[in-house]
Amino acid sequence: MKQGVYSLLKAKFLVSDDALKNWKFIVFLIVLAMIMIANNHWYDAKNYKITELTNKVKELRSEFVDKRSELMKLKMESTVSKKMEERNIFPAEVPPTKIIVKQKEDKSKSFFERLKIWQ
Repeated sequence: MKQGVYSLLKAKFLVSDDALKNWKFIVFLIVLAMIMIANNHWYDAKNYKITELTNKVKELRSEFVDKRSELMKLKMESTVSKKMEERNIFPAEVPPTKIIVKQKEDKSKSFFERLKIWQ
């Protein structure tokens, strides 16, 4: 047991006769570790970008709500009438009336001719 640990500390497995097999495995482990580190960096960068975009979306949404409420205030009748009073345009005192136009039916046409109009 002591001899095995001692040979491991001296790295005899790297210089022995079948060391090429060990070196291939060590290079494979190093490449695998580098791939894992690169993947972790890529994941962190993507995560930071997602967080940044989420914050930007929240900011734009709050700006949208603010502008929408401002627009609602500007569209109110009282606000419009105040702005028009500055130009000497006042609201009407007489309410508007609805105009209804009735069409006269042509009774000379037969039932089937009138039905063709609807098709």
